[in-house]
Amino acid sequence: MKKTFIVLMLISLMFYFSGCAAIFKGSNSKLNLSSDPEGAKVYVNGNYYGTTPIRILLKSNQTYTIEFKKEGYKTVTRNITNHVGAGWVILDVLGGLVPVIIDAATGSWYELDQKNINALLEKQQP
Repeated sequence: MKKTFIVLMLISLMFYFSGCAAIFKGSNSKLNLSSDPEGAKVYVNGNYYGTTPIRILLKSNQTYTIEFKKEGYKTVTRNITNHVGAGWVILDVLGGLVPVIIDAATGSWYELDQKNINALLEKQQP
């Protein structure tokens, strides 16, 4: 009985001292990127990440400009924004002040507006 009580107390403290979104979601989001045709180079905010198809991990509390580049094709640009997940905020408020502070500081409340992006590349005219 004493061991069970200690375990339950430790679990309760863990949840109290961390935000709901930080525990269940984290501060990153997965983004699936593809193109037609495949093999386009992917640049996120000017940094090269690889070629399509690719899955990348991005901070949820930031916005991004994603470029798809392939020789012989026009560059396609997509802007990714974010929003605050209202459900996380409500759960944190119900949990007290500490979870609110943690999730707000880590950016765990945020979610990217898109999870999948497919770029249709057009051939350049010679």
